[in-house]
Amino acid sequence: MIQLTTPITEATIRTLKVGNEVSISGVLFTGRDAVHKYLHDGGQLPPGVHLRGGILYHCGPVIIKDGEGKWKCVAAGPTTSIREEPYQWEVIRDLGLRAVIGKGGMGEKTLAACKQYGCAYLHAIGGAAQVLAQCIKTVPNVYFMDEFGAPEAIWEFVVVNFPAVVTMDANGNSLHKEVFAASQAELAKYV
Repeated sequence: MIQLTTPITEATIRTLKVGNEVSISGVLFTGRDAVHKYLHDGGQLPPGVHLRGGILYHCGPVIIKDGEGKWKCVAAGPTTSIREEPYQWEVIRDLGLRAVIGKGGMGEKTLAACKQYGCAYLHAIGGAAQVLAQCIKTVPNVYFMDEFGAPEAIWEFVVVNFPAVVTMDANGNSLHKEVFAASQAELAKYV
């Protein structure tokens, strides 16, 4: 297991290889469809959202307020990432992201951006939303709640030992592409 602490350097990201298991500690921010489109259309991030050297998590978490009025995450499973493919490469380029977390992989534009700008796609376990939420120690802030609603807002998480697997690295390798090619080769045997 490779330990990653935010902010992450480009040199560190470039050492990661497809198949590496990582454990993330530090700050990460969520971002889904509304945030990606907003940024693509020229929108600006609020002053408290620092993504340079950081991680963007494709996640629409379930958040409640505890007895003290503080935000608490009770479920934080990954969202299917391919929906962000039209925008992700620009977000990587413009914001200096070092990693994106989601599920299902992404396409060629994102893979090219990962290679060019030093970013990795990390796969989180789908169906483990409550387990992943246990790695979220605090939820200091939320941004764009009024504009986009809770699932699409940008949530700030402080995480400890958040697990993920590198499935697209900064060297142009994609486990998703490899699995698709192997599946196509097997299928060709039967058609």
